[in-house]
Amino acid sequence: MSDLKAPPVRPKRKKTWVDYFVKFRWIIVIFVVLPISATLYFLIYLGDMYSESKSYEQRRKEHDENVLKVIKRLKKRNAAKDGLVCTARKPWIAVGMRNVDYKRARHFEVDLGEFRNILEINKEKMIARVEPLVNMGQISRATVPMNLSLAVVAELDDLTVGGLINGYGIEGSSHLYGLFADTVEAYEIVLSGGELVRATKDNEYSDLFYAIPWSQGTLGLLVAAEIRLIPVKEYMRLTYIPVKGDLQTLAQGYMDSFAPKDGDESKIPDFVEGMVYNPTEGVMMVGTYASKQEAKKRGNKINNVGWWFKPWFYQHAQTALEKGQFVEYIPTREYYHRHTRCLYWEGKLILPFGDQFWFRFLFGWLMPPKVSLLKATQGEAIRNYYHDMHVIQDMLVPLYKVGDALEWVHHEMEVYPIWLCPHKLYKAPIKQQIYPEPGFEYEKRQGDTEDAQMYTDVGVYYAPGPVLRGEEFDGSEAVRKMEKWLIENHGFQPQYAVSELDEKSFWRMFDADLYEHCRKKYRAVGTFMSVYYKSKKGRKTEKEVREAEQAHLETAYAEAD
Repeated sequence: MSDLKAPPVRPKRKKTWVDYFVKFRWIIVIFVVLPISATLYFLIYLGDMYSESKSYEQRRKEHDENVLKVIKRLKKRNAAKDGLVCTARKPWIAVGMRNVDYKRARHFEVDLGEFRNILEINKEKMIARVEPLVNMGQISRATVPMNLSLAVVAELDDLTVGGLINGYGIEGSSHLYGLFADTVEAYEIVLSGGELVRATKDNEYSDLFYAIPWSQGTLGLLVAAEIRLIPVKEYMRLTYIPVKGDLQTLAQGYMDSFAPKDGDESKIPDFVEGMVYNPTEGVMMVGTYASKQEAKKRGNKINNVGWWFKPWFYQHAQTALEKGQFVEYIPTREYYHRHTRCLYWEGKLILPFGDQFWFRFLFGWLMPPKVSLLKATQGEAIRNYYHDMHVIQDMLVPLYKVGDALEWVHHEMEVYPIWLCPHKLYKAPIKQQIYPEPGFEYEKRQGDTEDAQMYTDVGVYYAPGPVLRGEEFDGSEAVRKMEKWLIENHGFQPQYAVSELDEKSFWRMFDADLYEHCRKKYRAVGTFMSVYYKSKKGRKTEKEVREAEQAHLETAYAEAD
């Protein structure tokens, strides 16, 4: 794209009762969701403290006992009578925004609720062995005081290891380490027949190792993972860089902030993210780890963004547009979770006055509302409204196409702010579901290396401009157009979000070969639902599930070839 296309003129939309309910939903959030959320956060914290009080040996013993329970449960399943296997986790608990409607069909539940412990932190091997329900807040609380961290720590506290591995996980360090699953050294998986296997990149289960990411738990049940640790310091030295101009200029400023054109690796920061606030303004942030001694030197500014009364991070970053470039030091763990309290900028829609000082000072300690409770307190009509009138999508695109992606979002959705976060997409020995463009290593584009193409996440989270102006907007059609654009531009759509893809298009976006090979080799077919059907929008009956699984055994996905 070159000239920025103006968004289409849309007719006004007639409001319904759902619009008014959504507008005043903050009443339910204030008096119901926030108090219950705070109580749950406290109880979870107590549970984490109880877990930490146990020795690693005791935790591993309990882990082994729980794995045996899972194995016994799977072996009790009668394939002819029982439904397909899925976890016993309630549909509304998942942080993702898509409907977990596959659980509405008859299914065979396996309870993984006890798998929420850190089993080992090995400082010599720089490995953390954890269970799948360990969340990012829990693991950072345990590791950061040791000056250690996971290589990739997703921003929101509630995101779990299992979800980030089986689905999608990214952070501002992904331009160095790749996506969350790229930092995993080994998976411990219970297969359909109850066999416990350990998959690494170089053992007999290496095919399974490369197939697990993006599989949505449809190859086996993840019961533990060994994840790479890195050394860190107490603070993050963060530089806020304002960029002004058209969207292509903002995109170039974003690329230049972390991918030096001369290839000098010493100029590459430890962390990077960008926020585009409107079609002409954005702020790029680059961070490097800093010691306590450096941070507390005279003249340096320390910003404890984790305090409940502090301005929401995205609004604080926006001040760089007025004051110009500035530097400050943020405690490392507080920096990791900088977007938790306001859920990026979704908090502004949930609580329109939540960013005001009086609310932050009096009630900010209650934030954020748990996403699971927000989902549990909305009925079918509200859920459908959000699917049609609200966008929560991530577009993973090659870095050199980020300007085109920004222009597309502006024309089709008009959603601001937009989150930008780069990540390496590695060229694996075996072609995975997501993979770099063929021949990328010969193009030598900005940010690319010999072993990985630089991609970027274009995070689109908010109500579209037409909705805010009271105009008509077809959310389903907008997502279909986005998915088509991604397929045409070798991009990918994380499947935590609402998807409109049919099966043929799904396997055009993602590569099926390794996944299908492992589905058959490890007897997941007939036991676990296929990843496409698990991600598919809409309710599923038992008959539909079984018919889809039978079609999956035949040639439905092969048409993508």
